[in-house]
Amino acid sequence: MPILDILTYPDSFLRKVTRNVENIDGELQKLIESMTETMYAAPGVGLAANQIGSDQKILVFDTADEEGKRSSHVLINPKILERHGEIVSEDEGCLSVPDFRCNVKRSESILVEAVDQDGNPLSIEASGFLAIVLQHEIDHLEGKLFVDHISMLKKQLFTRRVKKQLKSR
Repeated sequence: MPILDILTYPDSFLRKVTRNVENIDGELQKLIESMTETMYAAPGVGLAANQIGSDQKILVFDTADEEGKRSSHVLINPKILERHGEIVSEDEGCLSVPDFRCNVKRSESILVEAVDQDGNPLSIEASGFLAIVLQHEIDHLEGKLFVDHISMLKKQLFTRRVKKQLKSR
């Protein structure tokens, strides 16, 4: 499967709210394979469909287990049903916002409902790093970026820097 181009800020497609997947077919499976290969090639721990120009509510992630073994996972039509506590995601970054990292407040634990790539319903109780990754990717599917969670001052500094970089191209 091909490695896909990852859209970067300020591409307006990143602000698009994705639509629910109605049909899990061969084309969707190919998209999921390409998304997974793209995530690993980037390299990243998660990727949402709108980051590669698809308006479907799909995300892939791989946070590795305690032994460092990697295994990709797919969530289709994910929804956060519950949020508990607060944690600071330190030095959070994004494949669509290259060369910028910052601390972001996230829920400490969440309950997510979705279907897997075979259409089977699943729920995930996540905490710590996994909860941060899932919140980050689900935000993407809702048209939000991690920079939307930072202070106005940091956001203004970031926006100015991006505008300056775009002018120098």
